[in-house]
Amino acid sequence: MQARMKNPAALFPETVPAVQQLLKAAKSGGVPETVLELVHLRASQINGCSYCVVGGAHSAKKAGETDERLIAVSAWREAPFFTDAERAALALAEAATRLADRPDPVPDEVWDAAAEHFDERQLASIVLMVGVTNLFNRINVTTRQVAGPTW
Repeated sequence: MQARMKNPAALFPETVPAVQQLLKAAKSGGVPETVLELVHLRASQINGCSYCVVGGAHSAKKAGETDERLIAVSAWREAPFFTDAERAALALAEAATRLADRPDPVPDEVWDAAAEHFDERQLASIVLMVGVTNLFNRINVTTRQVAGPTW
């Protein structure tokens, strides 16, 4: 596999600090790092971004995630390894990533379930993480960035 082009961030390095600030903000809302890593991984799986799936798994491991839970993220509904709060965050990440899949992309039941476990600042962190992840996914999938070499 070969990338179609350099990562756009390499061509426009002024974008890197802006994206890093978004990530920093997303991580400052009081959501456990492992939850944000699970959200990132799940959105990346949905979008088929191998670069982010591989990188996300490595980041999640550094944050303390287990192999068992990482393997089960794509089947989180059926796997017994996740808390109710993690399930709510994963459901929100899926809904916010699959916006075109239904008329009401993020239904109240998904939002309300997340709001039972996370306060407004934490919800903002999850939403920002999903947004940044989807940005990464769209750039990497479009330009076919290759997973692995930088990990």
